Amino acid sequence: MIVLTRLNGHAFALNPDLIERAESTPDTVITLVDGKKFVVAESVFEMVTLISDFRSSVIARAQVLETEMQHEQSQGPDDRGPQRGRVVPLPIREA
Repeated sequence: MIVLTRLNGHAFALNPDLIERAESTPDTVITLVDGKKFVVAESVFEMVTLISDFRSSVIARAQVLETEMQHEQSQGPDDRGPQRGRVVPLPIREA
C-alpha cells in the first residue's frame, strides 16, 4: 500500500496494483481499474516514486524471508512450531 493525501489534507492508503493511470490536470487525478477516481496532493512523479519504493520493499522483504528460511532449514528442525511456507523467488526480467 502507498499513502497518499487528498486535497483536504486527509491521508489514505491505496493499493497501487489497482491504479490504471495517473494524470496531472493540473491536480493529480488517479483512475483505478474499476473507474473510481481520486484527486491527490502528490504529483505524478511523487506517486511513481512511492510505487517504485513500495515494490522494491516487497522484493527486498521476500529476499529477507528467503534468506531466513534457508538459514532455518540449514539449522534443522526445532521446537518452535510450524515452519513458515517457502518463499517463491521472483523471476528476473530481461530488458
